[in-house]
Amino acid sequence: MSNLSLKIVKLLTKKKLTISFAESCTGGLLSSSITSISGSSKVFNMGLVTYSNNAKVKLLKVPKETITKYGAVSYETCLSMVKNLSKISKSSISISVTGVAGPNGGTKEKPVGLVYLGLKKGSKTIIKKNLFKSKKRITIQKVTVNQALKMILSIL
Repeated sequence: MSNLSLKIVKLLTKKKLTISFAESCTGGLLSSSITSISGSSKVFNMGLVTYSNNAKVKLLKVPKETITKYGAVSYETCLSMVKNLSKISKSSISISVTGVAGPNGGTKEKPVGLVYLGLKKGSKTIIKKNLFKSKKRITIQKVTVNQALKMILSIL
């Protein structure tokens, strides 16, 4: 993880870009992966852990209707999270994460390991649906962070 994080911090610094995260199922692990790198204070703007639906609505202004209709773990919620984070943070790059980390809480429609990652940079917005095979909570969180870091690197 730290190798990718180091590359990202170096590239963001070089390009004078800033980054912000809105995390749900990773609970701050993504923010931690960047802030563990010396010099990250130049590029890391904010990390919001919007774990509850209430936090998503209150802090990220995700419409209640979106969560009611599609659920917290959905393309629509992830999109709303990243778009609104971008407005709030004014960062060059915004990332949102929402998913089912398990080992409980999964359903047939939304199994454990289902994670949506959102990325917004300028006018470009990408939402990626992932289905990680592990049933272990920390494994799902770590592979999610890794996937998010790879997504960030791909646009730098």
